[in-house]
Amino acid sequence: MGLSEIAAGLELTTEQVDRGVATVDDTDVDRDARLREHESDLPCTAAAAGTVLDRYESGARVGEAGEAAALAPVTAAKLLHRCGFDGVTPLAPTARQVLRDWLEGRLSRADALELTGADEAEFALAAYVETHDPIPELAETVRRDAAAPLADDALVSKRDALAETMSTASDLR
Repeated sequence: MGLSEIAAGLELTTEQVDRGVATVDDTDVDRDARLREHESDLPCTAAAAGTVLDRYESGARVGEAGEAAALAPVTAAKLLHRCGFDGVTPLAPTARQVLRDWLEGRLSRADALELTGADEAEFALAAYVETHDPIPELAETVRRDAAAPLADDALVSKRDALAETMSTASDLR
């Protein structure tokens, strides 16, 4: 089949129809207003959520960001997950699969807890992350507002992923 055969049924016009460009401008949405809209879906108040997000986006660790808002680190981690931040779960991929098996009823909780190697708080946080999806409207707002280089920085991601394997000065004592 040649080009002439393909073009045989096409109709040519001399005018081009200008259809314009479809745009959606959501840049003026206030993050705090979005947090208030979805406050019932968050594990804390909208005001505390704003504080955690501000601190976390400026480079604070999850626990430090939660402490600034008078929240437990696990609550701050839940909030960050609901706002679309990746990597909040304390479990590795294989351990997350074990957790999913428990959630689907294929394992007992005791077996799943033992197989994951997680403590009670880590297990509870991982279960929360597996059973609660990020809120798309908040994730979009946070992504747009964030000084997101920390979330997308490969060096920071590697450091966080390998944190358990690294030693600190206090380990030398």
